[in-house]
Amino acid sequence: MVGFLQPLITHALILQQDFCGPNVIDHFFCDVAPLLELSCSGQTLLKIEVSIVALFVGLLQFLFIIITYILIFYSIFHMSSKAGKEKAFSTCSSHLCVVCTYYGTLIILYLSPSRGYSFSLNKMLSLINTVVTPFFNPIIYTLRNQEIRTALKVLLCR
Repeated sequence: MVGFLQPLITHALILQQDFCGPNVIDHFFCDVAPLLELSCSGQTLLKIEVSIVALFVGLLQFLFIIITYILIFYSIFHMSSKAGKEKAFSTCSSHLCVVCTYYGTLIILYLSPSRGYSFSLNKMLSLINTVVTPFFNPIIYTLRNQEIRTALKVLLCR
């Protein structure tokens, strides 16, 4: 429900904005911050709403995942098999890297103050979030395959 209602509130607030000047968004996709740069009316309420939503939705989800991983690591430490521990840590750590990259960029994008705002930083973080992060899992799980690692070593040694 939150994932459905939150964008409706944001869109309703955006529809109340007055837009003037250029109609070209200097970004990879239509995101809130670049869209607000085109607005010539007050944006305070919308910026507060975006920050509150990012704080409660994004940060709470991220904290839930981190707490879950703490409990998973606690369980791994109590495993008796060393091989099982290594395999579990390998799987969890790679997934945790992807999660931290994804949520880290989101937190920086939507919770950073607008003063001193850099559109090039926004573009870079958006690119990491939308392009780089989805490629992490296939790369990580491919490199965990022994046959592919061996073929990659042979290819790189040539």
